[in-house]
Parts: sequence; structure tokens; C-alpha cells
Amino acid sequence: MKFDSYHPFINLVYFVMAITFMLNFNHPVFLAIAYFSVFFWSIKLNGKKSLYFNLCLIPCILFYTGWYSFYNHFGVTVLGQNFIENQITLESIVYGFVRGVVAASIVMEFTCIFAVVTADKIVYLLGRISPKLSLFFSILLRIIPRIGKWAKKTDLARQGVGRGIGQGNIFQRFIHLIGLISITITWTMENLIESAASMQSRGYSLKGRTAFSIYRFDGRDRGFLIALAAGIMAIFMADAAGETTILYDPMILIGPVTGVSIICYLVYITLLSLPLILQIIGEKRFEQLRRESYGE
Repeated sequence: MKFDSYHPFINLVYFVMAITFMLNFNHPVFLAIAYFSVFFWSIKLNGKKSLYFNLCLIPCILFYTGWYSFYNHFGVTVLGQNFIENQITLESIVYGFVRGVVAASIVMEFTCIFAVVTADKIVYLLGRISPKLSLFFSILLRIIPRIGKWAKKTDLARQGVGRGIGQGNIFQRFIHLIGLISITITWTMENLIESAASMQSRGYSLKGRTAFSIYRFDGRDRGFLIALAAGIMAIFMADAAGETTILYDPMILIGPVTGVSIICYLVYITLLSLPLILQIIGEKRFEQLRRESYGE
């Protein structure tokens, strides 16, 4: 029942749809819905580390807002001047904040993508279109988490000879860090070469080679895809009706909230919250089955 248990094509359609909407909708309500839905979903998928990562993005949003308003001068609501006597406007601050939230939402969405779209799904989706490209992505997704683990092991070993990144004065720590980075890059390149040679020896690049797949598009996937398509069409209709439109230059202009607007908001909330809802339902069902199997 979890979202990652659905067919890889459905995962692809959802993520493409979510990122497309995040990039194109600057309306504050749609922006808030996208941000908070992916915020809580990433925490549900990855736990506390995603919570800390998402919270660390908030200062980045504020920093980008200040930087954007400092160098972009549009709008009619002047709030003051910077040290080079350029005007700082309310419109530039708000739009800078909007762009920062959009960027943070997409970054959090990619953390969800890395958790849901595994290497075997990439091989399945791209295997018939471009086997070499699918091989590249599968190796890349597999090696990224291994780089961090290898760096920690290397640093632990170097601590035994007094060359850990936390040992010595500031200059020595910098030298130790450079050495660790050099070792890690060397190991990564060697591992990539070994992986490519291993796949080539298995005949991965031979013409006509097929890939094993355990995925099957069943009735559950069809039903979910129909519901997803209906939600996407509803949002496109809302966009065509101007419900997602807002102007920031030369002044902030936004349409009134109507009954149609509320319906559009509810549809967008449902659409972007579907993976989180499925994750919660799937975990509860798994816990219920576990208790029944153990007679608890």
C-alpha cells in the first residue's frame, strides 16, 4: 500500500508532476501546500535526519531572500536603501522568499526521490530506452551513500596514526581533510572503473540484452494512475482559470478567494499528500498484520 510499492512508472509520473507544479506555481497557497506536504513526507521516509536537513534549509531560504532583495530592485513599495543606495522593495523581498521556498521544496522532493526510486526501478524505466544511461544512474545511486561510509572508515583508520580531520591544529586539520578527500576521490574512481568492467564482463553492453524485472502493472496501479490523472487535469484547469496566478511586479496582485479556489486548494492538497497518506496507511496495516501474526 505504500507509495514505493506502486509501479515505477507511477512513481515517475508523480515526481515529474510534483516538480513541474512546484516550479510553475508561485501562488502563496499552492506554495505552502507543496512545501509542507513534501516537508512531512520526507521526514516520514527518512526520519530525524530529514527533519534536521529540512530545518537547515530555512536559514538558506532567508539568506537567499536577503541576497535577492539586495540585488534586484523592482516594485513600488520601497522599504529603504542598502549601503550602495539601491532601493529595497517589499515586492523583491517577497518574491525572493517565494523563490527560496520553491528551491527548498524541490531539494526536499529529491530526498524523497532518492528514497523511493531505487536502482532497480531506474534500470526498469531506462533499460529498454537507453541501457547505458540506466547503468550509469544505477551505479551512481549505489555509490553515493557508499562514499560517505567509506570516508568515515578512512577517517577512523587515519585517526590511529594521528591524521584524523579532528586532530591537530587548524592548519593540520585542513591538511588531513585534503588527504581524506584525495583518498575518497581515488577510491570512488577505482570503484567506478571496477563496476563498469564488471558489468561489461557480464555482457551488459551486448545488443539485444534484456533486464530482469519483478514489476507488473496491475489493477491497483491502474486505479491509482486514473486518480492521479484526474487530479492533474483538475490542477491544469485551475491554472487555466487563473487560480494559480499572482503578480509580484510592479506590485503584489492576487485574485480573491472563491469557492472554486477552495476546491482547487483541496484537490492540490490531496494530490501532493497522497504519498504521505499511503505511507501512513501502509505502516498501520503492516503493524496490524504483525500483531495478528504474533497474536498480540
